Amino acid sequence: MNPYKSHYHLKKNNIIMIMAGLMVGLLVAALDNSIISTAMPQIINNLQGMEYYVWPFTAYMLTSTISIILFGKLSDIYGRKKILIFGIITFIISSVLCGFATNIFELIIFRGIQGIGGGILISLPFILVGEIFSPRERGKYMGILASVFGISSVLGPILGGIITDTLGWRWIFFVNIPIGIVAVTTLMYSLPNFKLKDIKEVIDYYGILTFTVALSGLFLALTLARDLNNYPLIEIIGLFVFSALMLLIFILVEKKAVEPILPLKLFNNPIFTISSVENFLASALMFSGVIYVPLFAQNIMGLSATNSGLLMIPMLISLTISSNIAGQIISRTGKYKKLAIIEFIITAIGIVLLATMNVNTSPYQLLIYSTVLGLGSGMMYTVFTISVQNAFTFKEIGITTAAMQFFRNVGATVAIPVFGYVMNSTIISLNQMNLGQKEILAISIQNVFMVAIIIAFTGIILAFFLKEIVLDNGESKQGVNDEIVENVKIG
Repeated sequence: MNPYKSHYHLKKNNIIMIMAGLMVGLLVAALDNSIISTAMPQIINNLQGMEYYVWPFTAYMLTSTISIILFGKLSDIYGRKKILIFGIITFIISSVLCGFATNIFELIIFRGIQGIGGGILISLPFILVGEIFSPRERGKYMGILASVFGISSVLGPILGGIITDTLGWRWIFFVNIPIGIVAVTTLMYSLPNFKLKDIKEVIDYYGILTFTVALSGLFLALTLARDLNNYPLIEIIGLFVFSALMLLIFILVEKKAVEPILPLKLFNNPIFTISSVENFLASALMFSGVIYVPLFAQNIMGLSATNSGLLMIPMLISLTISSNIAGQIISRTGKYKKLAIIEFIITAIGIVLLATMNVNTSPYQLLIYSTVLGLGSGMMYTVFTISVQNAFTFKEIGITTAAMQFFRNVGATVAIPVFGYVMNSTIISLNQMNLGQKEILAISIQNVFMVAIIIAFTGIILAFFLKEIVLDNGESKQGVNDEIVENVKIG
């Protein structure tokens, strides 16, 4: 029997306002980590500290990944609205601080603070959609949110270049201020404060501490592993071992916690376990395209940064279309398993095509290949979040939805240095051969996509094991406020 029995029925005008606010908040946060990539060369020229080039990215990804799980759980206790508003305000204030940073160390610290708000903003909207709408309705609204997330991954570098060239790098942070204010104002007056009843208001301090330390060790090790020439291998291995030890302690702590931040019992559900792994893999595959397609276009085809960005627009459009189509199909059929299989098949086709690229590949071929990858990747955000939300009760919807975003973040974070290692090691081995620099780089990028092929086919196989629970069509009219809403008054 489907575990969802109720949902809260809002007026159409309120739904429009809520979705608008959620989309604006999600867009500004999702754009931020990709938009800074184009501006970083200018930032480094201004603030100095080339040796710390990746740290603003790492600080943001670390704190945002931690806050996804932490604040997903805290929103169960204190209410979705309060935590979401807190996240937007944190994001706005930290954006101001980043814009006024006077050195690279200040920027790293302020980016870490900004990541706290960013983690809240990329997880709470998906949780709220799961609570506001019935399982069957949820598909189309999840598709809309997911398309915002997909757009940001591709659009960010393009906007970053335009803003940096015209207004200066500080404005990539300052533009967040008016957009964030619009999101706060919209949600303040339209969003009910969803809050779980009968939940013990106990904060898992030991879980938070061990979880934070474990992830910090992992992220630090992955960051240092990008440059093995400057950092001793023994130190990197030591950090991985330390992270694994802290993860083990975290698991032991969570088993005894009254209200664990990540209940381990969730992994007893095969839908949750498979969806978590699939999110991890799908995110890694998408970022292989986001990172290495522009690199191929600029360094091998000789396109400018602007033109390589424009080359990514069809991928952006395909992400948006497939995300929304997947949501509509799920809403109409109530099924998602076939879409999960199709998603990885299409993604695999795109990856295989990208792996065939060489110095003779034309921009038109690259455009087609990346578009195919975008069609597959766009479905990821919709399919696996809905599959998990449909497998658990309302009481667990917050933490399970946050967990999906968490594994998505970790997938990108782990994959990026792995792909980088594959490319760098290939370049080193080929430098001894009598090959041109473009040919060496082309083969290196080919090897990155060869690794991605293995990931894609692993995803296809796992998708066949995803259990399907047909989504409820929402005919049950009992309001969610009977179970989880503390305050449903609008305003």
